[in-house]
Amino acid sequence: MNRINELFSKENRNLLSVYFCAGHPTLESTPRVIRSLASAGVDMIEVGIPFSDPMADGVVIQHAATRALRNGMSLRLLFEQLEGIRRDVSVPLILMGYLNPIVQYGFEAFCLRCAEVGVDGAIIPDLPFREYEEHYRDIALRHGLKVIMLITPETSEERVREIDRSTDGFIYMVSSAATTGAQRDFDSQKRAYFSRVEAMRLRNPLMVGFGISNKATFQAACEHASGAIVGSRFITLLEEEGDPDKAIRRLKESLGL
Repeated sequence: MNRINELFSKENRNLLSVYFCAGHPTLESTPRVIRSLASAGVDMIEVGIPFSDPMADGVVIQHAATRALRNGMSLRLLFEQLEGIRRDVSVPLILMGYLNPIVQYGFEAFCLRCAEVGVDGAIIPDLPFREYEEHYRDIALRHGLKVIMLITPETSEERVREIDRSTDGFIYMVSSAATTGAQRDFDSQKRAYFSRVEAMRLRNPLMVGFGISNKATFQAACEHASGAIVGSRFITLLEEEGDPDKAIRRLKESLGL
């Protein structure tokens, strides 16, 4: 069983997934950050593939991606750094990145390398659902890679149900149509959106991302989904501390965990 499916079959509430950008803050830091997050009890880890034009990301993640690229990070190097990570890390690992570098690498080659190094899933924000179905789904399935699709408050119920039928792993429920970045709380409109999607009783679990930064936003997300995804806040703490152990400890404290 894929580690993502295994996680949700055992736990379905208050899950914490943490995103960081590969090659940030230093070129060699990626394996250490993964191990620190896993040791701290994070349920799932998203490793960002740095890209020069991250259209869905806010200032914090854009800065991290720019720094990672200047450090020399690439998709090829990331796969090299992930070699052997499964010797001591058992939590699900997901690569999150834009379609351009993945296509340049070769989508089937990407899926094959994910399988070889123990990556369980991929989130590709600019991959349209129809294009995924027509050109990428069969390849990903052949290599056991879960391609996680995103939904937003503007996604129609019909499309949400299509995504639910055609994907496996979990659905990434984006809290707003804006870019990533920390928020103090979610307004009534966002909470109504969470409730509406929860009421659809989808086959796939839900994880809420974009704007999770404190106890209030984490709890609000977990009221209507299996858990929450934190990115910008962890990256900020990682820059402040320069130490992933201290950064994740501060993050969990701020989330009330």
